[in-house]
Amino acid sequence: MRCTDMQKVKTMSNHQTIAESLRSQGYSRRDFLKFCATTASLMALPASMIPSIAKALETTQRPSVIWLSFQECTGCTESLTRSHAPTLEGLLFDLISLDYHHTLQAASGKRAELARTEAMAKNYGNYLLIVDGSIPAGNPGYSTIAGVSNKQMLLETAEGAGAIIAVGTCAAFGGLPHAAPNPTGATSVEQLITDKPVVNVSGCPPIPTVITGVIAHFLTFGQWPELDAFKRPLLFFGRTIHDRCSRRAFYEKGLFANSFDDEGAKKGWCLYKLGCKGPFTYNACAATKWNEGVSFPIEAGHGCLGCSQPNFWDGGGFYQALS
Repeated sequence: MRCTDMQKVKTMSNHQTIAESLRSQGYSRRDFLKFCATTASLMALPASMIPSIAKALETTQRPSVIWLSFQECTGCTESLTRSHAPTLEGLLFDLISLDYHHTLQAASGKRAELARTEAMAKNYGNYLLIVDGSIPAGNPGYSTIAGVSNKQMLLETAEGAGAIIAVGTCAAFGGLPHAAPNPTGATSVEQLITDKPVVNVSGCPPIPTVITGVIAHFLTFGQWPELDAFKRPLLFFGRTIHDRCSRRAFYEKGLFANSFDDEGAKKGWCLYKLGCKGPFTYNACAATKWNEGVSFPIEAGHGCLGCSQPNFWDGGGFYQALS
């Protein structure tokens, strides 16, 4: 899926290009190429793509980014702050201009809302809108910001956005607030925004480098990676966790742990009978892992909860095997 509005972003004059931003911080040509190599690795691209990435970053402007947070727990932002490729500071100072974010911005109150409206006006039609949290469409009073309902703020901000990313399962599919009986009438971003493409980066929370990787891909190539049926990038959501799980061999041999403290669990046997949703969950956890590639829940001894799938809170008990 391509986003032609990215071409508008490249013509903006009020932001440096990514390459200019790096040079202003003292990056040498070698440092710049290393940055391009890291970007290629992050997006699982071959080294042969490094020259193309370098060429793209020489002309791509740092876009204005507006990040809206609605019915959420701040877990997606917490995850973002733990990204290591690129780091949070690298993302903010090298790749984008984060003009509005409830948690990370210094401004508050009227000044914060002024920052949002000014960024919208100054970059109308070009800015990147990122949303985390579901929207209480059934009862707007459940969540408001500066007296404005989440739904109203989303529709108002999305109107001038060049591209939209729904970060986290709440924004992508409704998440926990959408679980039965859904008292707020929680809904996803794409159910309200129907006139523009929305890319979903699900997970509760998403993997840090998946969030930054999707943003980096868009900025580098001016288009989204290929998407699956749920509008998630196949680059990160194209295979199940089970496909690349470190316990897969035990599954194939029929060796399963029957409790979290039995001999099978101690030997690293498959956790499927303890409710692991890895065979039905599409995400990059087993390959990318967490904490800078150290581990992921199954490797640490806990089954997958299926958090990147639609309706995962209502999709069966966490410790109940699915057939």
